[in-house]
Amino acid sequence: MGDKANAHPGAAGRATAADHPASVRNVVLVGHSGSGKTTLVEALALTAGAVNRAGRVEDGGTVSDYDDIEHRQKRSVQLSLVPVDWDGYKINILDTPGYADFVGELRAGLRAADAALFVVSASDGVDGSTRMVWEECAAVGMPRAIVVTHLEATRADFDEMTRTCAEAFGADDPDAVLPLYLPLHGEQGPDGHAPVTGLTGLLSQRLFDYSTGERKESEPGPDQLPLLAQARNRLIEGIIAESEDETLMDRYLGGEEIDVKTLVQDLERAVARGTFFPVLAAAPAAEGARQGLGTVELLELITGGFPTPLERAAPKVTTPDGTAREVTACDPGGPLVAEVVKTASDPYVGRVSLVRVFSGTLRADDTVHVSGHGLADRGHEDHDVDERIGALSTPFGKQQRSLTHCIAGDLACVAKLNRAETGDTLSAKDDPLLMAPWEMPDPLLPLAIQAHSKADEDKLSQGLGRLVAEDPTMRLEQNQHTHQVVLWCLGEAHADVALERLRNRYGVQVDVIPHKVALRETFAGRAAGRGRHVKQSGGHGQYAICEIEVEPLPGGAGIEFVDKVVGGAVPRQFIPSVEKGVRAQAARGVAAGYPLIDVRVTLLDGKAHSVDSSDAAFQTAGALALREAAADARIHLLEPVAEVTVLVGDDYVGTVMSDLSGRRGRVVGTEQAGGGRTLVRAEVPEIEIGRYAVDLRSLSHGTARFSRAYARHEPMPPQVAERLREQTRQAS
Repeated sequence: MGDKANAHPGAAGRATAADHPASVRNVVLVGHSGSGKTTLVEALALTAGAVNRAGRVEDGGTVSDYDDIEHRQKRSVQLSLVPVDWDGYKINILDTPGYADFVGELRAGLRAADAALFVVSASDGVDGSTRMVWEECAAVGMPRAIVVTHLEATRADFDEMTRTCAEAFGADDPDAVLPLYLPLHGEQGPDGHAPVTGLTGLLSQRLFDYSTGERKESEPGPDQLPLLAQARNRLIEGIIAESEDETLMDRYLGGEEIDVKTLVQDLERAVARGTFFPVLAAAPAAEGARQGLGTVELLELITGGFPTPLERAAPKVTTPDGTAREVTACDPGGPLVAEVVKTASDPYVGRVSLVRVFSGTLRADDTVHVSGHGLADRGHEDHDVDERIGALSTPFGKQQRSLTHCIAGDLACVAKLNRAETGDTLSAKDDPLLMAPWEMPDPLLPLAIQAHSKADEDKLSQGLGRLVAEDPTMRLEQNQHTHQVVLWCLGEAHADVALERLRNRYGVQVDVIPHKVALRETFAGRAAGRGRHVKQSGGHGQYAICEIEVEPLPGGAGIEFVDKVVGGAVPRQFIPSVEKGVRAQAARGVAAGYPLIDVRVTLLDGKAHSVDSSDAAFQTAGALALREAAADARIHLLEPVAEVTVLVGDDYVGTVMSDLSGRRGRVVGTEQAGGGRTLVRAEVPEIEIGRYAVDLRSLSHGTARFSRAYARHEPMPPQVAERLREQTRQAS
């Protein structure tokens, strides 16, 4: 782990198929946008010999952020897999986007990985969203380490950053978040900043100099050792505190010199168990250099300290009908259980699925069973189908390197799984199994779209289907009330990527239109109406007269029709016709064109003609009667109200509550949620929270989350209703 007696100087990095789960490491990089994750991935690939110069593969592309959208937006927008070989191990490095809109890609990376590297910038610190991901990892016991980047920044301070990390990530035990190395500084420049040129190993007390572009090891000078003593002693105590050997602390406090090899072994075990979180430093390689600062140490931490797939608990597996099944953890000879963690479309290959194999062995050209359950609310129908997989490969930038098989614990790309979607389970066709999909963030930003032209209309459905198949954090809604096609996204950047993929990947031009909420109308009081439909123009005429009374009902009652006709004024066969006409008019609205709800319509009287009365005539009369009743009544415009729950840091509670009040919201309660956070419950009109996903992120600096659920419709304030009616009149 960088402090081993014989540190490995480097190895060929061309990733191949793994032979045994013990030789695989799956690690996901986590951190806010701009923290340096992608640069770090490229530096690790360079050190492992997987690229010919920083971030470049043989075709001149980069190992990460190779998508055209990422080039244009200059940020990661999707999960990328970069596999490298190091010292006999296959390391699957999963690079995730740092921007909050793409948290679905981050969750997929966490699902596929067995450990996490949290990348924090020495110039930016730790943001709230990174803390939240740390807590998610802690909840499931995922092993973690911290990498400090951007040490070249003028005001970068590794010691201060280590203290910040201990405060942010070590709430339960600050001594579990400690550095393994201290930076070695070069000569001070004109600006007073001394660049970091190497590292000093606290356990081995060895210097690792990167100033020449290649790691060189040496002994520290006598004057340097005392400077390391305090940090070294604290690190040793932190390691011993997590040791399984309960006598070790007594021996250490008694003055016994603990063997470095023993300390390294205890450190590796503590890291793998997720009870100790080492802090390291890293920097990209300079032009022409073979190794970036700290990259060898990181690779050794990954291979020596992070757990193997064998140490991960077996996933909960059922048959498609829900019967529980026991599966041995990570057994290449066991039943096949694999999961699609990412789906992408390649213009030449078609659909490509990134798969993590949890049990069994996946082989090229096998026929597998594809099970997809539990994502119906995202537009993904449950399915159970058999499919023959195409080629297996391991990605490296835009290249795909062929594989013959993929064992339990490893990841691979599978071509031509036309029905498989993100979150689906792959299993043997004669032994179908199912894993429950991981928790997906709920998309809460609506994007209403329509095809730009008739040609686009023909392609829109297929393009949208492919989008939601690739990204389960996106929800497709065909709103039957507003008749809009709505893509629910996680934020503006997420929506921008969706639109760009529709245009450039699927050739569909769409227009973004204002999102509508499902408004309703109702009567504010009792009203009466008379519908008279009488036409005599030669031949068979039309004759129907009906008199109705309308009264409001409590919310949620719908439309109630009551027949109180006496004496056969309206023949029995035409009473359903009146009701049909009333309901049809109610669906069209009576004032502003929104459906009428929550009223009782009572048919009191009417007249009919023995020849000219008909079903159609009484339908028309019923509709006319309802319109006349509305003309003389006060009509309320009803708006949907949502129950909104906001989980926010205590520092922002006042700001959030004030903002909710400004949206005509009613705060109905608050409660402490632990960890310095508060749960705020409110009822807010849906028309006021269309962009709340974006606004809340700004208000809370990305630290708050919210959920929403329909509560009821209630009358809109008169001034708001009038303003909306005026906007409708101007639009028409």
